[in-house]
Amino acid sequence: MFIVTTKLPRRRLALGTAAAALVCCAALALFPASSPSQREDAPSVEGVRSNGDRIAFLNAYGWEVEEEPASVEEIQMPDTLGEEYGDYLALQLSQGFDLEAQAGRRLKRYSYRVTNYPTGETDVLANLLLRGSTVVGGEVLSPEMDGFLHGLTMPRLLTSDGQAAPPADG
Repeated sequence: MFIVTTKLPRRRLALGTAAAALVCCAALALFPASSPSQREDAPSVEGVRSNGDRIAFLNAYGWEVEEEPASVEEIQMPDTLGEEYGDYLALQLSQGFDLEAQAGRRLKRYSYRVTNYPTGETDVLANLLLRGSTVVGGEVLSPEMDGFLHGLTMPRLLTSDGQAAPPADG
């Protein structure tokens, strides 16, 4: 092991610390953390108590779903989320959900059948993970063998010339 020490005057140390703090504050101001509860266009993740609240939460992302959940499951999160969860945790984190904070907790997963997927696909599910009345995760997926998994934001489909494609029903 190799250790390097240096002697700095207190004034230079104080200036260096102040400069580092200023850089950190500027970075936070320019690149704020993006969580669903902080984004202006996202619904509140708290107070999602009823079936109507869950449907309204999904509607805020543009999803139309069947009135009743396709399934409701209680999930026991593992105490540690290993690297096998890496991609899923990254997806949740990209939406502002920190599922690692839910390690070891019991969650409920509500799955709803999506009726307006942009490509016209059927059998698409929107899942919400809740701890109490707080949404702590979610995704949209196709359970088919060659299916997909993405965040709650409605995907923008592009035509071959790069223009946004209209939904399949319109």
